[in-house]
Amino acid sequence: MNQGVEELFDDATGDIAVGDLESAIAKYRQCVETDGEFFEGWHALGMALMKSGRPAEAVEAGLRAVALRPQDLLAWSSLSLFYVRNNQIAEAESAGAKARILSWGGQIKTD
Repeated sequence: MNQGVEELFDDATGDIAVGDLESAIAKYRQCVETDGEFFEGWHALGMALMKSGRPAEAVEAGLRAVALRPQDLLAWSSLSLFYVRNNQIAEAESAGAKARILSWGGQIKTD
C-alpha cells in the first residue's frame, strides 16, 4: 500500500472515531479507487456504509473484500451482517456458514 493511501485510510479511521461517517466513506472510497486491491479499505468502507444505513452499498464493498481474501473470517462475518441489514437472509446464512467453516480451521473453496 502506498503512503498516500495509508494516510488517507488513517484519516478516514479518525473520521469514524469522531462520528463523521460521510467524510470517512468518501476517504475510504478514494482509498479503494486508488488501490483496488486494498482489502482493509474495502472492509472499512463496507462497515462505514452499513453504519450510515446503506446496506446495499455495504454488500458491494463486502463482496470485493471477500473476493480479495476468500479465507478471511472477518470478511465473511461482516458480509453476512451486511446481507442481514439488506434483508438478504439466504445470502447472509451462506456467508455466515463460510465464516463458521473458517473459524473451525477449514478453507473456502474458490473457483
